[in-house]
Amino acid sequence: MLQAARELDAAARISVDYRVARAEETGLADSGFDVVTAGQSWYWFERSLAMAEVARILKPEGILVIAHFDWLPLAGNMVLATEELIERHNPDWKLGGSSGVHPRWLRNLGEAGYRGLETFSYDVDAPYTPQAWRGRIRASAGVGASMTSEQVERFDKELAELLASRFPGNILQVPHRVFAVIARTPERAA
Repeated sequence: MLQAARELDAAARISVDYRVARAEETGLADSGFDVVTAGQSWYWFERSLAMAEVARILKPEGILVIAHFDWLPLAGNMVLATEELIERHNPDWKLGGSSGVHPRWLRNLGEAGYRGLETFSYDVDAPYTPQAWRGRIRASAGVGASMTSEQVERFDKELAELLASRFPGNILQVPHRVFAVIARTPERAA
């Protein structure tokens, strides 16, 4: 991803200083940033440590923005059928059934002293070809990140059959929910 970003930067004639670090321990300077963003990643962090690190590197009136774009498993839809297939192939997978809204993060942020919390969400259908949906799912935590290549191949074959039989078409409209939290830096002790 970094190489692709560097190529896009070169094509756009811009320069970005990329750093690789854990969200919980960035190594960046204290109070050096106006905004910190976490896109599609907040649930992977040790949140208490990440919140402390963000508070440390943000300026006193800095802003944290957390954003997610989650597919929605609704009764009878392709997403729910896909999640059920993932669970049959990977019973240890526990990330299904999301509503696309993450209220526990609000509690975590409030308890960590973040101020002025704001949220918003909206729904959108994201178009996928059947092949693109299969690729998206193969790359997910429940499949490609936790199954052997042979298991992924068996899963993908079943997903292709499921899509062809129950959800035929060249374009699949996949419901998603955008959810965002905006929070101001905790007050610092004088």
